[in-house]
Amino acid sequence: MFTVNAIAAPSATDPLVRTTVERRDPGPRDVLIEISYAGICHSDIHTVRGEWGEVPYPLTVGHEIVGHVTKVGAEVTRHRVGDRVGVGCMVNSCRECANCRAGQEQYCLNGNVGTYASTDRDGTVTQGGYSTHIVVDEDFVLRVPEAIPHEAAAPLLCAGITTYSPLAHWKAGPGRKVAVVGMGGLGHMAVKIAVAMGAEVTVLSQTLGKKDDGLRFGAEHYHATSDPATFEALADTFDLIVNTVSAPIDVNAYLRLLRLDGTMVNVGAPPEPLPVKVFTLFSNRRSFAGSSIGGIAETQEMLDFCAEHGIAPEIELIDADRVNEAYERVLTSDVRYRFVIDVDSLR
Repeated sequence: MFTVNAIAAPSATDPLVRTTVERRDPGPRDVLIEISYAGICHSDIHTVRGEWGEVPYPLTVGHEIVGHVTKVGAEVTRHRVGDRVGVGCMVNSCRECANCRAGQEQYCLNGNVGTYASTDRDGTVTQGGYSTHIVVDEDFVLRVPEAIPHEAAAPLLCAGITTYSPLAHWKAGPGRKVAVVGMGGLGHMAVKIAVAMGAEVTVLSQTLGKKDDGLRFGAEHYHATSDPATFEALADTFDLIVNTVSAPIDVNAYLRLLRLDGTMVNVGAPPEPLPVKVFTLFSNRRSFAGSSIGGIAETQEMLDFCAEHGIAPEIELIDADRVNEAYERVLTSDVRYRFVIDVDSLR
């Protein structure tokens, strides 16, 4: 084991603090990564505040990680020292269940090993990317194309794949009308990716405050959901609705915006239940679904897609000492559109 600088949550109510965490010495199939940047995801905040269940404090979060390889194990074949790489929301899985064999490790039937707050293969609690280094099995390390700006690449490892996966699965593309609910960290990525896939994209946001941004990202339409007329005008319109909001919404009102065989998929994860009226689904044979992140192969596909199409998140780069401030700003939607920690400020 060796010790690295990190930021950790001591409890659900205390501010995050500078500390150290232990990393295992790299094994034969491990990659040691010196972290350059770590994105701040709403999931980090939900987790450290205990909103998604019991938490093994103290905990270092962060699952949007980019950096460079500084050491590889003797059996590593996919990565070399100096490679530009990333790590997303998981660092291992059973590799044996039907879902893992199908390349869907995010749905591992035995539970994948999350980048933080999970029990790792050596019995220790995983600690995330708000730290200077991380050790990860080579199969869960991604190649980050040089075409993606280094400081902006980190949010793709969660926000990027979380929106790319459902857009790809439900076949966003030419001739398809896609609505994105919310214009935050996830939402702005959903807009950019859906546009690049060729879909006709509409943003549904509480206000018109980010309309100029939405149109600049390629959306063709932008509507305020605070205006009841929006739901009347757009009834029976969309093939796919991607809800990125991590707060309760009136699901049934949005379901009514789906045309025949349309699907509304949730990628935002509010802690409260979202009631659905079954009769709303009966009309137009609508579907209400959920989607997690993507598997490792699909995540690499997403990174290559973003590099090819010039897609990168809009970020605000911060020093490590501003993480608590950033958390408060995320909760008030005061960021356009993703905070990224400059990990050099931790060294």
